[in-house]
Amino acid sequence: MTATEREGAAYRRPRRKRRHPLRWLAALLILAAAGAVWFHWQCWGLQTTRAQAELPGLPQGFDGFTIVHLSDLHGHQYGEGSRDLLDRVRAESPDLIVVTGDLIDQKSQLEMVPALARGLSAIAPAYYVTGNHEWALGSGAVRELKDVLAQCGVTVLSNQYEILERGGSRLVLAGVDDPNGRADQTTPEELRAQIEAGAPGLFTLLLAHRNDHFGQYAAAGYHFVMSGHGHGGIVRLPFVGGLMGTNRQFFPPWTAGVYRLGNSTLFVSRGLGNNTVPFQGFRVFNRPEVAVVTLKRG
Repeated sequence: MTATEREGAAYRRPRRKRRHPLRWLAALLILAAAGAVWFHWQCWGLQTTRAQAELPGLPQGFDGFTIVHLSDLHGHQYGEGSRDLLDRVRAESPDLIVVTGDLIDQKSQLEMVPALARGLSAIAPAYYVTGNHEWALGSGAVRELKDVLAQCGVTVLSNQYEILERGGSRLVLAGVDDPNGRADQTTPEELRAQIEAGAPGLFTLLLAHRNDHFGQYAAAGYHFVMSGHGHGGIVRLPFVGGLMGTNRQFFPPWTAGVYRLGNSTLFVSRGLGNNTVPFQGFRVFNRPEVAVVTLKRG
């Protein structure tokens, strides 16, 4: 090698390594696909959860009574004819099934109700109260929905109550229509007064859609309340709970599980569906649930 060649070699730039943009693109696509699958699972990956509600004053005969609590389906079907949802409910062999509102969002979704209602009523006595989304469709749609449910074996509680008996004990099962309903409808306080007049001193279980009205129900004297509406706080954070309420407030109270306020106890379901309201049409760390609640004497 000549001196000139040696001098050129000394100043020759090192060869750059070849980049592989296709590899990076493929990796990004895989990550995006995995993220989409995970997000879809968070929004629609049905799970069964179990909770125990310790209730002071619960009649002895209802100790161990099991309730499957469904809420906020928003017209979604888990399997053809709601088969997957019904299979999960059936597997629990509940004593009672309650549906606390927002069953549908659109009138066309009435088509999915009969198969679900017949399936639920074939498993155990099933009860329903309205949510705000049904009333948003108009009173005519609500009447039609209530008629379909009743024809398929589901008991609709419209500011009404029934007395349940088990093991020689009795309790009151009451249900209120959502406040989006008629302006002149019976209030929770008025219904409580009717219960005390007709069945004084009995333990009372209230079905009411709105979890954020727990203070009102507790003040009225209901012993145990089962609600939905909160969608688990949309996003759930460890050690914090729900991030956003249905009124778009941050860190709302009473979003999922069992709560106490004075002499009243509340159980809130995270719900089963998603709605079309901005920031409420998804779930993160908050999968839809079939809630199984066992009543225990406190």
